[in-house]
Amino acid sequence: MSKFPITINGEKKLRDELDNLTNIERPKIIEAIATAREHGDLKENAEYHAAREQQGFVEGRIKDIKLKLSNAEIVDPKKISSDRVVFSAKVELFDFEKESDITYTIVGDDEADIKFGLISINSPIARSMIGKKEGDVVSAETPSGVKEFEILKILYE
Repeated sequence: MSKFPITINGEKKLRDELDNLTNIERPKIIEAIATAREHGDLKENAEYHAAREQQGFVEGRIKDIKLKLSNAEIVDPKKISSDRVVFSAKVELFDFEKESDITYTIVGDDEADIKFGLISINSPIARSMIGKKEGDVVSAETPSGVKEFEILKILYE
């Protein structure tokens, strides 16, 4: 499997989630299964089946996070010195349609959260900006149509 980029903050969030699932959620579920078993017949024990289902979800997520962390290439934006947009760049744009400025930071898929201006490296807007410089105009085919932006500023923080 090939490496995929992740920011330092993204790695920390995954490690924190892994720690929570392993040390808090997993023991709670094991206790819930044990309590449900004490109630007798497991065939008709809804609490038992719900706890087992939750256990399957948590164990799957733990496995998923471990795999992602083992294949992650951690990128420190402070170590990047480029005049072009690359992974982890914070990019200030002028949105021609809305006639306003907007700022996005290009992050990994698991880190993306549009409410905080974090867009996935695989999003149409991020892909359109990769390799471009300040002053360049980029077009991105989005689900709501073609959007055009001018790159005003590129920061690596």
